[in-house]
Amino acid sequence: MSAPPTENNAATGGKPTLAAVLLPFERPTRPGGAEGIVPFPEARAASRAAEARLAEAVGLAASIGLTIVHSAVFPLRARRPATLLGEGQVEMAREAIDEHQIGVVVVDAALSPVQQRNLERAWGCKVIDRTGLILEIFGERARTREGSLQVELAHLEYQRTRLVRSWTHLERQRGGFGFLGGPGESQIEIDRRLIGERIVKLKRELEQVRRTRGLHRAARTRVPFPVVALVGYTNAGKSTLFNALTGAGVFAQDQLFATLDPTMRAIRLPSGRTVILSDTVGFISDLPTQLIEAFRATLEEVASADIILHVRDVAHPDTSAQRADVMGVLNEMATGPDPALDENWPARTIEVLNKADLLGGVADVPGADDATSVAVSALTGEGLEALRAALDARLAAGMETVDYTLPTTDGARLAWLYQHGEVLTREDGEASIRLSVRLTPTDRARFEQQN
Repeated sequence: MSAPPTENNAATGGKPTLAAVLLPFERPTRPGGAEGIVPFPEARAASRAAEARLAEAVGLAASIGLTIVHSAVFPLRARRPATLLGEGQVEMAREAIDEHQIGVVVVDAALSPVQQRNLERAWGCKVIDRTGLILEIFGERARTREGSLQVELAHLEYQRTRLVRSWTHLERQRGGFGFLGGPGESQIEIDRRLIGERIVKLKRELEQVRRTRGLHRAARTRVPFPVVALVGYTNAGKSTLFNALTGAGVFAQDQLFATLDPTMRAIRLPSGRTVILSDTVGFISDLPTQLIEAFRATLEEVASADIILHVRDVAHPDTSAQRADVMGVLNEMATGPDPALDENWPARTIEVLNKADLLGGVADVPGADDATSVAVSALTGEGLEALRAALDARLAAGMETVDYTLPTTDGARLAWLYQHGEVLTREDGEASIRLSVRLTPTDRARFEQQN
């Protein structure tokens, strides 16, 4: 189907880049595994899923300034090793490409290097797959030193497998050295070697950046505050919620991957307790594996968080599928070969059902009925007080109540208890002060080590 041109916001200064977005979509199968007619409700659900997936791909492509003039869903009977799509589908796409004079085709699937090359030859234009598209977005929006390095590393590792292209310079030979030169080194071999050398250098630089970040994290633990990390599907409203809770000016827009690098701010809860709120990169279905490693900084903030706020766009038609995608990435972090999350992470997770205003308000959101989920509208502010109270209650549940007696002259330690704990009772005597304080186990051990 043709799509109305999306606005090209790339600062090209000239003619916009016309693009098509194609979604190869697996046909639904019957329970026995045979392809064919499926019951109407399942077929309708599959159709909705394809439309939502195509709309997401169009949004991704438009977010880097491509002008989308054509989009289509191609049901797959079988994956073709040479082109992924069937011959008739390749020809149908070529006709649309010629008609609209398209310069870039985004195929919302993982293409092998051979499939990408063959499609470029068949269509006479540049072809990028889902992984390449997301890498382009991340490369454009990463701002921190580590984010930029990690995106470059992921891009090079992806590109290294795709040097078998239609460019003629890759087939030329260069002369050798001295008397043993022989036929020389081909340009593709030179490119692979240069990419390999750059990858080695990037990995060294990243290790230095990670060591520095580790020192910063260690410094935070010496003056500890509980950390609350926001996670969720891209465009679920994490940055808007972050701004609403902190009053910060973090960039927030109705756009996929509007922010990438983690941002941290301190907020005060109703009890007076201070916590650090961390905004992180959004997840997405079929997140390229290179990028899970690429945003290790963000994922480490999630791993070290005392509470994880899983922000969901409850008004989105595919909110359940988006939830499953996020939970899948977090489970992979907990069960992979090098786990970054502990297996008990679900116990410290609160689901934030955001965008309640699109459903009529907090009272109209289904599922927000206990301490594990809270309905809010980050845009209007409705439900934010309930969220702050839920954070307070979750932190208090993991705290211990301890009695201390301090000299009246020990103002520094008294202030420390007020800053890091919740003072429940206080009795002032002539020479001493008796307190009943609620502290986290970590803060209790730290306070008692000061004796």
